[in-house]
Amino acid sequence: MKTASQGKSRQNSDAAIRSRRPIRVKKERVLIEFPSSLLERADRAAVALGKNRSELIRAAIEQILDSMERKKFETELAAAYAANAKMNLDITEEFAHVDGEGIE
Repeated sequence: MKTASQGKSRQNSDAAIRSRRPIRVKKERVLIEFPSSLLERADRAAVALGKNRSELIRAAIEQILDSMERKKFETELAAAYAANAKMNLDITEEFAHVDGEGIE
């Protein structure tokens, strides 16, 4: 007969096993037109990288999107720094008198 703690242990173990399974991502097929010279270059690059054509295209799109998101974040961060510049200067001036304290 199983105790309550043994039952929970089994449930936790089953959950751990399920959590290690790969998550299936829904994929959709798309039709993309390429100039033949670009497709040939892509196919050569895919072979050189040990990928298939679809993997190469997905990786390239992901890299472009990541770059766009990074640029957007950097722009927002620069705007935030600019918006807070006066406040930062005011704080710096407020504490300027303690910069040299404690140094002998």
